Amino acid sequence: MSIDDTGTNEAATRLLGLEGVSVTQVKDDEAGGSTVYVVTNEESARACPSCGVFSTRLKDYRTTAPRHLSCGGRPVSIRWRKARWHCTEPDCDRRSFTESIGQVPARMRTTGALRRAAGAAVCDGGRSVVQAGRDLGLSWPIVQLCLEDHAARVLPEEPPVTEAIGIDETRRGRPVWKQNPDTEKWELVADAWHIGFVDAVGGRGLFGQVEGRNSASVADWLMARPVAWREQVRYVAIDLCSTFRAAVHRALPHAAVVVDCFHIVQLAQRHLADLRRRLTWKQHGRRARKGDAIYTVRKLLRRNKEDLTEEQHSLLKAELEYMGTYGRQIYVAWQAKELLRDLLRLAVSRTHVTPDRSAISTARHRFFAHVADHAHLLELVTLAETVEQWWDGIETYLTTGITNAASEGNNRLIKLEARNAFGFRNRANQRLRSRCATTRRSRREAHPH
Repeated sequence: MSIDDTGTNEAATRLLGLEGVSVTQVKDDEAGGSTVYVVTNEESARACPSCGVFSTRLKDYRTTAPRHLSCGGRPVSIRWRKARWHCTEPDCDRRSFTESIGQVPARMRTTGALRRAAGAAVCDGGRSVVQAGRDLGLSWPIVQLCLEDHAARVLPEEPPVTEAIGIDETRRGRPVWKQNPDTEKWELVADAWHIGFVDAVGGRGLFGQVEGRNSASVADWLMARPVAWREQVRYVAIDLCSTFRAAVHRALPHAAVVVDCFHIVQLAQRHLADLRRRLTWKQHGRRARKGDAIYTVRKLLRRNKEDLTEEQHSLLKAELEYMGTYGRQIYVAWQAKELLRDLLRLAVSRTHVTPDRSAISTARHRFFAHVADHAHLLELVTLAETVEQWWDGIETYLTTGITNAASEGNNRLIKLEARNAFGFRNRANQRLRSRCATTRRSRREAHPH
């Protein structure tokens, strides 16, 4: 190991990567790691923290052991011999001070590199706070503070500009109620529902979350954004939630609401299932059992028409025909569901970039005409009424192809993050961890190195 004239090892100093100190000696310890002895090489460390005057009067030396990252796969124990100086400025209230550097400020027991690694492990690496603490030898509160500092650096204060946002809710944990001692009424202090706002087209993850599944919460979050940001939003993708629609019309009157196609098909499937159950009870006076015709084809009714083989389609028609009038009515409802899906398949996509408005009009008329011919089926009438009420949002989906898939994907990541953390007690911490998890991929793509 080569030592220069000042008694420091330049190669070992560079390998340690701790700016402001120089390595004087490296020894192996009994635990299989390395003990690194360092001294201060930064002139500004002699400046008094109170008055800024450089001291020339040495008081004594002290040795500290700030924790640092491992090096070469081996744990590193630092022994920093730093000077304690007298402040020579007569007007300064501070009598003495100990050297400190940017990597290890005064009274800090960890290096900046270790704190940044801890914050990045949780925010960018997907590790839980507990696991990051175990890996780096830090306590939970320290890692949490490192996470908050790291997130403040890498997460934007305001969401980036986008053309379309998605709004959806997710539920985690249970609501928290407390009794008001004055009124003796129970009041909700923490809602289990969180509403998330995501980038629907740019893949930049979660913009923010608010508690409470109500119109005021959504509108307040949107109104709190800068005017320039709100003016750029042209589309808002939601599910069939009138609460969200009212909030969007209030806060973003110029934006068009887009109804997610998944929820439309889901609604059609639900009405078909309700009709099937109602007619089954009407015919048998009980639920379907093995051996009943409707029991044989109950799963085929949930399948898409294009996914059925000829044999399966023939079986579906034959079994429902065998049921008689009730079976034919169920088949009519299944046809209505497929007509609605035929309409939704006309949406703009990568292969179909130009909306065919005449085809959309024809498919819509075909669906409503089919329902009108069977107006005695209340479930179909309810489905048609819902489609009519939300037609503006459905038509916007057909002409733009925008969906709320980004919101659903982010909700999955949010729930996964909560499972990895074994739940959250602090709702603000939950929202921070959710933003970190959902923006991780976009931040890696923006800064690949």
